[in-house]
Amino acid sequence: MNATQPATPRNTTRELLHIAIPMVVSQGSFAVMVFCDRLFLSFLGPEYMAAAMAGGVAGFFTISLLTGTLSYANALSAQYYGRGDMHKCPRVVAQGWLVSLVSLPLLLSAAVGVYVMFGMAGHEPRQLELERNYYQILMVGALFQCLKTVMGSYFAGISQTRVVMIADVLAVLLNIGLSYVLIFGKLGLPAMGIAGAAWGTVISTGFAVCVFLLFYLHPVHRARFSVMESFRFDAGIMRRYLRLGVPSGFEMFMNVATFHLFLMMFQSYGIAAGAAASIVFNWDMMSFVPMIGLHIAVISLIGRYVGAGDLSRANAVIAAAIRIAYAYGAVLAIAFTVFRAEMIMLFAQSGADFTEIVTLGSFMMVGLSVYVLADATILVAGGALRGAGDTRWLMTTSIVLHWLMVVAQYFIIIVYDAGPRLSWVAFVIMIISLAACYLWRLLGGVWRQPERLARVMQE
Repeated sequence: MNATQPATPRNTTRELLHIAIPMVVSQGSFAVMVFCDRLFLSFLGPEYMAAAMAGGVAGFFTISLLTGTLSYANALSAQYYGRGDMHKCPRVVAQGWLVSLVSLPLLLSAAVGVYVMFGMAGHEPRQLELERNYYQILMVGALFQCLKTVMGSYFAGISQTRVVMIADVLAVLLNIGLSYVLIFGKLGLPAMGIAGAAWGTVISTGFAVCVFLLFYLHPVHRARFSVMESFRFDAGIMRRYLRLGVPSGFEMFMNVATFHLFLMMFQSYGIAAGAAASIVFNWDMMSFVPMIGLHIAVISLIGRYVGAGDLSRANAVIAAAIRIAYAYGAVLAIAFTVFRAEMIMLFAQSGADFTEIVTLGSFMMVGLSVYVLADATILVAGGALRGAGDTRWLMTTSIVLHWLMVVAQYFIIIVYDAGPRLSWVAFVIMIISLAACYLWRLLGGVWRQPERLARVMQE
């Protein structure tokens, strides 16, 4: 769609899909990677699946403040791209790399604290050992994950999402092969179990960074975006990065913290409940993570049109994204309801008694089918607001609702021991409430005010 072409539903949808489809494939490949890791570990026993879930969430929690901040490179790059300031786009990358390197000592210190917290969760000794082992290895690759976040967000911001897709798909294919070999001890290597799954993730993440650098340093890209002149500190861009990105990072950090606390409390119901949660969230990831691709595309396009000062096209992007997300979510909701038992039984590979897991997991799958459309709303509305720089409101609203959920879970699980079903219902209610708040904000006019958008673009 060029500058003279009207923003019709058809060409807006085409433009959105052009950016979104590679990101859907990219994010979907990540979901497949995690799914395969959990499936491989299911052959070792349900405690391995539960441990990988807890250790993986803890790893994501530890780096979430930093990666949430760094991921705002998407909106920043898109805003400069929309305004025609091509030379400033790679400067965003340079600032992201600087933030990553400076933050590394703090990140490793936080990892020590999280490691200690595992012992406070009341998990069974064997599961605790597995969780800590998985988590320790993931943190070895923390810097790789930060650099990958900056590079992927940058390429999404300048609408080169095929680069992100290529890097992520190649990395996932490497990860699946490595995990299989390392978990089960193939090709003459010793069987490493859950440690093999973690090392597969670390190695493949480092590989993805290398693929991104090949595209970033390509002569054509270097010339178009003045890449070689970007490797320096830029105070104006850094101020924008931190002013708009830190609220996004803090929001992610607090939300992951609440999810981790909820998961740890939920797993205190026992291995069966922990395994059921791991399986259901695997299916949740298979649905939610591909929609993050649409979310990223919305951030990119809204950021571009905010930079260009063209809100009519921004409105068309939002409408197109809602249509796509709801159609996709409706199909998933039907599948999760109709085939819920079969989806749980897919993980019954270890020979252990799966009766309790299937019963609870099937109930939780119904809840998942209920909130899948709420997830679609959150991702589209949140992407639009984030691309427009409304990050402080998103941070405040999301944190308040997530912590209210944690308080409710504390009373349900710890104080009253009301059982996993009521706990899951409370979780579903929180997701629906968050979607309602995001939709209310999106339909309002506050974030569209010209003076507000001018402050967003101010360095």
